[in-house]
Amino acid sequence: MIQEWRLDDGQQTLVLAARRGRLPECVYWGAALPAREDLGTLLAAHGIDVTGGMLDENPDLSLCPEAVRSFPGQPGLILRDTDSTPLLPKFCFAEAREEDHALYLTYRDDDARLGLTFGFVADPETHVITCDTTLTADRPVHLHWLAAPVLPAPQLSDEMIDVSGRWCGEFQLARTPWSAGMRYRENRTGRTGHEHFPGLIIPTRGTTNCSGEAYAFHYGWSGGHRMLAEELPDGRRQVQFGHAARMETAPGTEFRTAPLYITYSNAGLNGCAVAFQRHTRDRIVQMPRPDRPRPVHYNCWEAVYFDHKLPVLQDIATRAAALGAERFVLDDGWFGTRDDDTRSLSDWTVDPRKYPDGLTPLIDHVHSLGMSFGLWFEPEMINPDSDIHRAHPDWALGSEDQTLGRQQKALNMALPEVRDFLYDRMSAILSAHAIDYIKWDHNRVLPMPDAAQTRGSYALIDRLRADFPLVEIESCASGGGRIDLGILRRTHRVWLSDSNDALERLRIQHDAALFLPASVTGSHVGPRHCHTSGRVIDISMRAWVAAQRHMGFEMDPRELTDHEAAVLTEVTGWWKANRGWMMRADILRLDSADPAVIAEQQLARDGSRFVTFAGKAATSAQIAPRPLRLTGLDPAATYRVDLINRATAPNLSRGKPALKQGPLVLSGAYLMGHGVTLPWHFPETMWVLEGTRL
Repeated sequence: MIQEWRLDDGQQTLVLAARRGRLPECVYWGAALPAREDLGTLLAAHGIDVTGGMLDENPDLSLCPEAVRSFPGQPGLILRDTDSTPLLPKFCFAEAREEDHALYLTYRDDDARLGLTFGFVADPETHVITCDTTLTADRPVHLHWLAAPVLPAPQLSDEMIDVSGRWCGEFQLARTPWSAGMRYRENRTGRTGHEHFPGLIIPTRGTTNCSGEAYAFHYGWSGGHRMLAEELPDGRRQVQFGHAARMETAPGTEFRTAPLYITYSNAGLNGCAVAFQRHTRDRIVQMPRPDRPRPVHYNCWEAVYFDHKLPVLQDIATRAAALGAERFVLDDGWFGTRDDDTRSLSDWTVDPRKYPDGLTPLIDHVHSLGMSFGLWFEPEMINPDSDIHRAHPDWALGSEDQTLGRQQKALNMALPEVRDFLYDRMSAILSAHAIDYIKWDHNRVLPMPDAAQTRGSYALIDRLRADFPLVEIESCASGGGRIDLGILRRTHRVWLSDSNDALERLRIQHDAALFLPASVTGSHVGPRHCHTSGRVIDISMRAWVAAQRHMGFEMDPRELTDHEAAVLTEVTGWWKANRGWMMRADILRLDSADPAVIAEQQLARDGSRFVTFAGKAATSAQIAPRPLRLTGLDPAATYRVDLINRATAPNLSRGKPALKQGPLVLSGAYLMGHGVTLPWHFPETMWVLEGTRL
């Protein structure tokens, strides 16, 4: 018996096939196939030869490779029975259910009394396929490892790209050559983590940002996860994603992976990036007020830290509003006796020493300036020096003598009483004040990974969202420590990094754009003297880097000179005038001929306009700028291009390149085939180029 199924979304085709009722394998994933393609022939053509030193039949690289069928690599399921006896199930076909752009396949092992279901949903607009795996049992079993549907990696690929990072240095792309064996990364910190964002891109040979084929994966889960990319002895390659091993600490009768989001591109890495950006923005994030423009954001953290004084905050709010801010966020330090980061986490009541009349006077002042008001919380954490820890030490997750992080422990979010307490405290604040934004922080890793912790956090957010549907939530975890589509299904913005250093941000934003759209990516103009890097950067660079994403300020506006205030006001005004289309634009990473230049092009969905940001992160090896090729344009169309910040050209730019003199009219073919020639500029500066299709 041969069975085959296919999923199409107009850009990619996924073909699954199986013999003799076994688990299916992916026999094709790539560019869209003709409707008439014979899938049975594909299954036959997919098979590899057998020679000396091999088994008489090649074990299937199925959607869940089975150890019991002599699979030589990592299995997709590791399981023990109620009495801890290892189980080696052998699944057979039970049911197939096909819906519009969706497929669900169920298999059973009657002897082991287990069921396994694979789900696939294709999106013809975003070109992302969402898939997951569900395991069922008729009695409690112990799960060690369950992979989301296992997919093959391309053979014509020399490397894989996954994502490393650290605090203030998130989204560092790690390129690893394929070789016999396994690239194995497991995040056991209990949150998504700076250290390994749950994503993987596999480019084929010669792929760049703008051309070639690539396959991309993202695991939408906010707890610890495991990724492995393995090359088998016979040359086949598999990719597995799932929760970190042994995250399910209790036996159960049903286990389900998080969604695995996959996409194929024949337009370089940018094709994968656009698919993930659109899917995140249009399918995952549910904005409370989708028709409201993204407001210019002001956060007071790097202005005052814990030193809250009402007159100072009112003055800062007034200055921020004059610069163009539309939302004011009061950060850490407003509650309990919170004078530093060693105390009061979980004591979510307003500090009467700092706010004798409560938060209302500050909120009223902010509203009088035309700004909305936001508030910082770190609900999942607790300081030992807090009233709640003294009353309920048993609410803390982990042992009493655990290593602290930032003088805090994590609350056990699996406990209903903990979630109820947090809901009561937070809802009391939200009910008593006109608050439309929460900055939700998570500043330490967990003492151990536990899937119940993540599910408990999800449940609390879901409950608050249900009762306060107009409150927008930002996910922050020491910056970019909890960014994934699991948390973004419940939140509306991410704080990409605690670094407000524009030079660091330029690179972080560039690489994060492989997965994240501008509309959810917060980027702030930091202080003149950066608090995390010590670097001093000109206001123009700081402002334009923030204008690449959801723009905001996070510095003390009292430090600004008249010149700095004028530049910031001008760039903010430009961002406001363009945010309507930019927040829905596709971010395309450009292949810069000069390694010192980090450049991107934000292209409107209808292709009618674009803006190019060319940031110079270092000193160029050559003396004159190399042309910068654009992408995604209509070769036959004509575009008017204009260097909008030409007035910032330094005195050492002595020549007369055409763009320095005024706008040009050029074909899409020229802009993509030759590129734009920009004036000379210093390192740590940015050129901004606007384009309009005529």
